[in-house]
Amino acid sequence: MGCGSGGCSSGGCSTGGCSKLNTYDWLGIMEMPAYMKAFDVVEIRFKGTRKEFYKNTNNLDITLGDMVVVEMENGYDIGHVATKGEMCKLQLRKAGLAEDGEFRKIMRRATDADVARHKENKELEIPTMYKARSISMELGLSMKLSDVEYQGDRRKATFYYTAEDRVDFRELIRKLADSFKVRVEMRQIGYRQEAGRLGAIGSCGRELCCSTWLTDFKLVQTNAARYQNLSLNPLKLSGQCGRLKCCLNFELDTYMEAWKEFPEEDNMRLEFTSGAYKLVKTDILKKMMWFMPLDMIGGEWVSLDVKKVKEYREANKRGEKPELEIRKIVPKVVEFEFKNDMGTESLTRLDERSKNKNRNTKNKSRNTTNRANNNRGSENTANTKPAEPRNENNNNNKPQQNRGPQQPRDNQQPRDQRPQQNKPQQNRGPQAPRDNQQPREPRTDQPPREPRLQQNKPQQNRGPQPPREPRNDQQPREPRPQQNNRPPQNRGPREPLKDRPNNNSNTNNDNTKKE
Repeated sequence: MGCGSGGCSSGGCSTGGCSKLNTYDWLGIMEMPAYMKAFDVVEIRFKGTRKEFYKNTNNLDITLGDMVVVEMENGYDIGHVATKGEMCKLQLRKAGLAEDGEFRKIMRRATDADVARHKENKELEIPTMYKARSISMELGLSMKLSDVEYQGDRRKATFYYTAEDRVDFRELIRKLADSFKVRVEMRQIGYRQEAGRLGAIGSCGRELCCSTWLTDFKLVQTNAARYQNLSLNPLKLSGQCGRLKCCLNFELDTYMEAWKEFPEEDNMRLEFTSGAYKLVKTDILKKMMWFMPLDMIGGEWVSLDVKKVKEYREANKRGEKPELEIRKIVPKVVEFEFKNDMGTESLTRLDERSKNKNRNTKNKSRNTTNRANNNRGSENTANTKPAEPRNENNNNNKPQQNRGPQQPRDNQQPRDQRPQQNKPQQNRGPQAPRDNQQPREPRTDQPPREPRLQQNKPQQNRGPQPPREPRNDQQPREPRPQQNNRPPQNRGPREPLKDRPNNNSNTNNDNTKKE
């Protein structure tokens, strides 16, 4: 709810968010005549909603929003320029002060040291307020400290508080003066002034009126809500201060003038030939009144104009029971033209699109594979011709032909008769150097390598080994019982590993054929 610098460089925001009770100087744009002298009284804004008038006796060149040092009763204070010139005259009339009255003077413009001192005072206000609240709670005083304001020279501190009854705070002043070493001033304010000093956002979504423009607080009663047909809910009618909202008085005069056209009776009753009716609801702005039948429980309400109600009322005073004229409101029947778009296109149109897309993707993949095969064949064989460029759009649109079994070419052998490509590597010997490459010279600095020992030796065929003889200290084992009553088979000696067929060679040959 406030700027850290205390105001805007342009003199303040139009919404009043940068300062409390901000004033827009709409007369500052106008140029004064040459024979007129500028008004020397300036309005200075301090913390919260506190504003005072000072005289510019030294003819200082100041603008709106500038920080100035003003004279106080004991010392000096620092504030911001709120209004000056012709706009300040209007502010004086609003406050009820004379233009030629006695005012304190503006000493100088604030220096860097004054600005730094002002920031230090702002930082000390919150811890001072918390400590003062703890002291007042120890003394048992029924009061609430809401804000603290230090003077510019830090010789004086003003404590703002709210209380329902009168409070004896003499002991509190002594303790505050001893703890903070300043001159203490206690100032009692109302709950509305407290909300204006602190500032907040109202239920309407805007800043509080008491913190932006409202200065004179009038008494708000509950009848203001009754005249405007508002629900008497304290949660909705009370503001941030806990009292009734000040905005209830803003439109009260308009509602009071509209009420003059309505009958003065609250519980009005009208007699008709169909029965008696009682007043239930009133709409002030539309000037309509709703009545409910007394004979029928849960009957339909009847809306009547104020002029008709006055006519029926005069007829009842004469002892007449007029007929109730009920205006039946016939609802307009709106016919919507129904248009059936289901038969315009087939339901399978989306399926056909998906099929066409799949066909196109398949044809493209086939074309790419054929191109790759043709390129490989051109590299391997020199007699083959280069593949002609094909038009993908034409291939995709043409139907595929069933070519049947293809015959082998003249220079191509069937796959079964092709020789195996797993040939033993030939010892080419030393290769000749290329044209642009020089032969490498043998290295002489490295000693010759020793031959490696073969670690993976072939397994020797030892043949069938005789059974071991039992040791003298070991008893022979008993024969195991035969399982499933089968006689033991004499398999004889095993075949050597060299005589077994090599299955790996067959698998290698099959792989070469597949390739």
